[in-house]
Amino acid sequence: MNEETIQSGVTIERSDITSLAARDLISALNAELSCMYPEEGANHFRLDADEVAEGRGAFVIVWRGDKAIGCGAVRRIEAGVGEFKRMYVIPEERGFGIGHLLVAALEAEARALSLARLVLETGVRQVAAIALYRRVGFTEIAPWGEYAESPLSMCMAKDL
Repeated sequence: MNEETIQSGVTIERSDITSLAARDLISALNAELSCMYPEEGANHFRLDADEVAEGRGAFVIVWRGDKAIGCGAVRRIEAGVGEFKRMYVIPEERGFGIGHLLVAALEAEARALSLARLVLETGVRQVAAIALYRRVGFTEIAPWGEYAESPLSMCMAKDL
């Protein structure tokens, strides 16, 4: 299948992080990460609704028809800098370019928030995610903030 065929019927919409679809996707993400990183203190699952409220950030859901297949968020962490959070694509939709679409949508939201730099944290065992972030222009940076002491974290950044 070509990318156009795979992505037909796919839409990305800004959404309420407390919606049922958002909660289901985040629960699936949390379960997957908990299995991948069972170590004590390895998970950084926090993202509050006010952090993705209008003017501060955005939470988006990727839909294929009426099925929620992915999500992600960007939140402002300081003047001009935003962080990607809660990036997830359901397993059966991986490898078809949905992650690229999700990153592009979140970068557009970041630009609308006047953010000039994006940062993110991902786990060192998430090889596919790391590869995606590198393909779209993120480079590795020193761990920062709550991730500074985590040997399982990889931090990355991209200037917009």
